[in-house]
Amino acid sequence: MLVLRGGTVVDVHGRREADVAVEGGDVVSVGDAPDDADEEIDAHGRFVAPGLVDAHVHLTMDGRPDPATAKDDSEAALAYRAAANLRDALDAGVTTVRDLGAAGTVALDAGRAVERGRLEGPRVLACGENVVMTGGHGHWFGREADGVAEVKKAVREQLKRGADVVKCMATGGVLTEGALTGAPELDEEELAAIVAAADAKRVPTAAHAHGTAGIKHAVRAGVASVEHGTFMDREAAELMADRGTYWVPTGKALYGIVDAGTEAGIPEFAVEKAEAAREAWAESFDHALDAGVDVAMGTDAGTPFNYHGDIPEELALLVDHGLSEREALEAATVNAADLLGLDDVGTVTEGARADLVVLEDDPLEDVTAWQSPARVVRRGTTVR
Repeated sequence: MLVLRGGTVVDVHGRREADVAVEGGDVVSVGDAPDDADEEIDAHGRFVAPGLVDAHVHLTMDGRPDPATAKDDSEAALAYRAAANLRDALDAGVTTVRDLGAAGTVALDAGRAVERGRLEGPRVLACGENVVMTGGHGHWFGREADGVAEVKKAVREQLKRGADVVKCMATGGVLTEGALTGAPELDEEELAAIVAAADAKRVPTAAHAHGTAGIKHAVRAGVASVEHGTFMDREAAELMADRGTYWVPTGKALYGIVDAGTEAGIPEFAVEKAEAAREAWAESFDHALDAGVDVAMGTDAGTPFNYHGDIPEELALLVDHGLSEREALEAATVNAADLLGLDDVGTVTEGARADLVVLEDDPLEDVTAWQSPARVVRRGTTVR
């Protein structure tokens, strides 16, 4: 038994003074723990919170200025990179991630390796390869497909590999040269076919969608989450709220590009598109909050200067753009867990997985507290 003793537990249920006892990888009690623990963590004066859930990462990307330069890397090189990124994310207090696009089966394999104890890292849910139109955004690491029959086949290929989610590109994106950031790519009929093929196996879907038309196409098609949502207008936000579609804003992806700029080696076309997108993204936040859209935290970690070890910085961006500290915690724990279909993470309660962080400061008062965890526990094992 592991006991985190004497801390203040903080999650969506608020604050309470309590010991947290862990056994067999799960939380077995929150209250007064027995004195005969095998291992103890002194949490007096500290805060015990759930590990973070990042709903949008790319494990095979390393934050380089131009991700497309990795298109010829071997699967072995990508696997080593994924292992390093998993370690960095776990050290940062991230205990669950959803990979939304990697070449071949690398991210799927990484998830299985973590689950079997062969690789140290957060729990991984993965999509395999993105479904993209021919020449569409991210085509260099996606599964190109056109028309209803082809996209169905592309989805079924990912499901055969064991995909936990199906990801598609509904619009162009910032980091693909020649792609128009907000322009529709896969059309509504193709998106509906993708959702239907995934639904047949009870697997959720996610859509990269920057532009308003693409967002609406994806939501009407029935996707579970809109990734980025940069040019979301009020009508799109209201549609998302009405359909219960999650928004995964990925602010760090835009800020990483704009703040570094061309001086850091990011292609000029990407910086120009990101600058236009960041201003619109702030307006999208207003629309989403006014409409009551559910927000799940995701960072797009792996894009330029957007490192897996810096994932907790996303919560500060959420607060900067209108969420309260409690709402940011909710987005990064129970909301993200709900989007991923997980009911055993995101809280510090009896029966939950023992994915925990010990923080020096109260994250409900200071959102930057997430950025420097003192201790990290994954499935009951102290990893930091």
